[in-house]
Amino acid sequence: MTLERRRTRERAILHIIDTQEIRSQIELVAALAREGISTTQTTLSRDFRRLGIVKRADAGGPRYHRPGRDTTPPCPQRMLAATLSELALDVGPGNALFAIRTLSGCANAVAIAIDEADLEGVLATVAGDDTILVLCRDAKTRSALVDELRSLAKL
Repeated sequence: MTLERRRTRERAILHIIDTQEIRSQIELVAALAREGISTTQTTLSRDFRRLGIVKRADAGGPRYHRPGRDTTPPCPQRMLAATLSELALDVGPGNALFAIRTLSGCANAVAIAIDEADLEGVLATVAGDDTILVLCRDAKTRSALVDELRSLAKL
């Protein structure tokens, strides 16, 4: 799941609960499906925690609402835990960074090539427009990778 898909789903959830009397997650799953968004109740529960959505009594019975002044905002630690449990693949240390400069607009292509090469000791790459940060396991690995990539680039 991409962050953009999650944000789109969350915007749709907020719109639906603002405009319809949604009384159960099953009703909300169906309403989202009518909007072209497929999801599960498990994902909705995580979205509710992240968004702080609450179920409060109304004239017609309990229904979902956005958090208001009378509700407690979601706990940042719980939100982090929910987000990590849904999206994170690994959490680990890295002790060394190096940067690669590229032609304007080309950093993403180079970062993808590094990621797909699955180089030993590379923990992550972060690409901007013309710069990539490479996070390595340790300083020794960083030195070897810098030498290897300079050689490949004929620099």
